[in-house]
Amino acid sequence: MSQRPVISFLSDFGPESAPAICRGVMLGIAPDAQIVDISHAVRKFSIRDGAYLLWSAVPWMPVGVHVVVIDPGVGTQREAIGILTGRGDVLIGPDNGVLRPAASVLGGIVEVRRLANPDLMLARTSSTFHGRDIFSPMGAHIAAGRPFADVGPSLDPDGLVALEFPRPRVTESRLETSVVFVDSFGNLRLAGIPADLEAAVGTLTPGRPLAVEFGATGGLATTTEQIPWARTFGERPLGEPLVYENSFGGLAIAANQGSAAARLGVGEDRPVAIRSA
Repeated sequence: MSQRPVISFLSDFGPESAPAICRGVMLGIAPDAQIVDISHAVRKFSIRDGAYLLWSAVPWMPVGVHVVVIDPGVGTQREAIGILTGRGDVLIGPDNGVLRPAASVLGGIVEVRRLANPDLMLARTSSTFHGRDIFSPMGAHIAAGRPFADVGPSLDPDGLVALEFPRPRVTESRLETSVVFVDSFGNLRLAGIPADLEAAVGTLTPGRPLAVEFGATGGLATTTEQIPWARTFGERPLGEPLVYENSFGGLAIAANQGSAAARLGVGEDRPVAIRSA
């Protein structure tokens, strides 16, 4: 931990007062903490979107505590958990899969504990706002120096709810993938990395045309677009799409100064197949 502990914070709370309330609780316990807001604009109740954003962000964060409140099962039998990772970070949130991918990029799971110590919660806990009453105070106490073991009893890591992102499939002539996440620019983030696409279609050079097939799903028909490989957005005319390597090293489809999702009529989980044009 740094001299000023770092607490990252991710939720689907949106622009209302809940994030500020949780930050107030954290700072009341750990006044020296630096709170880094990853996002509070996660699509409501979307555990996978939250897991994806957390997984994308934590490698760039200092070692610290990461509090996550995407919790459609709040107040039910789902567990409130903390995960100690190999890098030394502690993940705090619900056991609904949202924490698992982040743990995997922080050195893996070292220890899991149930958040059960009432001394590390608010004096009164509600059934519907565990972000304020349990997750925020637990995260702040750990950031302020309480040992991880104090949060509650150990749990078997194998019993945690699993969450895995879609995986690409490489064939001799095409890459079969899907849209994992649509960001606020309308960029389509795909499962897989450029090496997967190169294994399917050969060397990727700027301007190389690719046939991108968006599969039939949810009442939508199959459509195919010819989209070139490009290094960056400005290599394409305004509004025109490109396939590229995004800043996280993954495959993505964008439109120069536009929304690929809107232009192509494509959303999350849409099957995508890419081959040589």
